[in-house]
Amino acid sequence: MRSVLRQRILKPKDVAIFSGEVNQVIADLIKRIYILRSQAEDGETVTNVNDLFFRYSMEGQIRVDNKLRDIQNQMDRGQRVRGELLTYLFLSQALTLEEIYANVTEMLLAGVDTTSFTLSWAVYLLARHPEVQQTVYQEIVKNLGERHVPTAADVPKVPLVRALLKETLRLFLVLPGNGRVTQEDLVIGGYLIPKGTQLALCHYATAHAEENFPAAAEFRPERWLRRGNPGRVDNFGSIPFGHGVRSCIGRRIAELEIHLVVIQLLQHFEIKTSSQTKAVHAKTHGLLTPGEPIHVRFVNRK
Repeated sequence: MRSVLRQRILKPKDVAIFSGEVNQVIADLIKRIYILRSQAEDGETVTNVNDLFFRYSMEGQIRVDNKLRDIQNQMDRGQRVRGELLTYLFLSQALTLEEIYANVTEMLLAGVDTTSFTLSWAVYLLARHPEVQQTVYQEIVKNLGERHVPTAADVPKVPLVRALLKETLRLFLVLPGNGRVTQEDLVIGGYLIPKGTQLALCHYATAHAEENFPAAAEFRPERWLRRGNPGRVDNFGSIPFGHGVRSCIGRRIAELEIHLVVIQLLQHFEIKTSSQTKAVHAKTHGLLTPGEPIHVRFVNRK
């Protein structure tokens, strides 16, 4: 089943078709921020932003479920449907209807917490590092404009946004470890690892190691930039989505959702700390989560 899904969901160009649906959800998110701000004493603070972003992530699951039903109804009526991911899954007949529902729903539900936590950390880091936020915002305005609604095609034009996500996931990767079972005998560094051995990789340790990332404790998105950066880091020092055929199958959709929402949040607001913003520490509950609620101010761009 995974091999069927991988054909249409692990390449950026294959998830670009979801830009419209994602932007509709983002529009609702921004409206919600205005409402929540209006209820605050200072007219700017949104408390516990993870609740806000959880709703944003969950709405994506609901929209895809509705789309599943629409496509199935069109096919039942003999109508021609577009060749998108869900249509492809229906027409390929490689999966039953129940398997399609199970796999797509599982993929999206698994992405709700991970996406919302990552967005919460990103907003927290931007609020705590206004100089980084300003640099990212200037790149967005220069390359996309102040109010241009971005699509997947626009993301490569703002490499700092992509770098911001990578650096956020390096510091606060939602899944701090991963496990695999060897399919054959391996020899690594002179050590024999027999077939059937369970291996564990602590992403958190490699992502915070000074030998992989100089000044590892600091928030430096620019370390990920390709052009004109001789000090660019090795991507394999931080692999929050895993790597290879068993990597996160929802990676490209998650990246699209986060890239587009970060762009539009910064187009609309300057994200600042408030009197309620405290230092937030990560805690592990299976996933790496904020140990305390994150409160920030969303200030209108002038």
